[in-house]
Amino acid sequence: METRTLGTNGLAVSKIGFGCMGLSFGYNQTSPVTHADAVALLRAAVEAGVTFFDTAEVYGPWTNERLLGEALAPFKGKVVIATKFGFALDPAKSPPMTGMNSRPEQIRKVAEESCQRLGVEALDLFYQHRVDPAVPIEDVAGTVGDLIREGKVRHFGLSEASAATIRRAHAVQPVAALQSEYSLWTRDVEAEILPTCNELGIGFVPFSPLGKGFLTGTIEKGKTFGAGDIRAGIVRFQGDAYDNNLALVRLLESIGQDKGATPGQIALAWLMAQGPSIVPIPGTTRLHRMEENTAAAAIALSPADLARIEQAAAAIEVQGDRYPPALMAAVDKG
Repeated sequence: METRTLGTNGLAVSKIGFGCMGLSFGYNQTSPVTHADAVALLRAAVEAGVTFFDTAEVYGPWTNERLLGEALAPFKGKVVIATKFGFALDPAKSPPMTGMNSRPEQIRKVAEESCQRLGVEALDLFYQHRVDPAVPIEDVAGTVGDLIREGKVRHFGLSEASAATIRRAHAVQPVAALQSEYSLWTRDVEAEILPTCNELGIGFVPFSPLGKGFLTGTIEKGKTFGAGDIRAGIVRFQGDAYDNNLALVRLLESIGQDKGATPGQIALAWLMAQGPSIVPIPGTTRLHRMEENTAAAAIALSPADLARIEQAAAAIEVQGDRYPPALMAAVDKG
């Protein structure tokens, strides 16, 4: 698979990464993937050319990092693992997040413990998972900068940060990558955040690039989501909003028919066409879906294809927030 570079410090990763959250957190945990199958899936992703894997201490919590540490141990030095700090956690609660915590001592604690769980000496990419309004971003960036100088972290990242916050952090410690939700049904970042990243030389990592599965066209109306599945509380998947938003799937299906590709592959190809340092991280628990996602790296959309998508998408007003209210409140407004 081709590689792309995140940021200006030479962090080279596969053109498509793998978002690992759903292997142990956030989606249906009524019938979760087995540990053995998850390990096999991650190793198959490496064999398919994926070198960029995304996790976080909160996923599980903690179990996702341990899973990656075991699965990717045979590939040390050949893969890039991104993980995150920033939430206060109580494993007795569901979900386990009880607020934000990006105090310098907490960042250091998470870095040490994440290294242990992942079985690595240094973290390749260390994101602040969400901006903590109680801690100046300059203090966060400075702490991660110290960890970089100490050899415990290689690159600094932010997630769901505003353009203003990105600039303040980058002035203290260069940001290699920003991770935020981006897809054909979530395009908020195009107004200010993507231009800021392009100006500052920051890579962009879209999470939920398939609209939490919606853009694949495989989620039927009225679907009952299992225990622990975040989509159960998202209006976009329900009622009239679902009917309205289905127009995006029909658009992707139409383009896909001409390309011999699935709607999900066209959604990923569209994202990668938005810039040379954009690296989406679709996630899945199924081998055939991983193979489908990684194959999208070879799909080239022509200027005419992109213009057709843009014209049709402009006439579709997506209905419903992308998160339940409590999670929307955690998005940084600058």
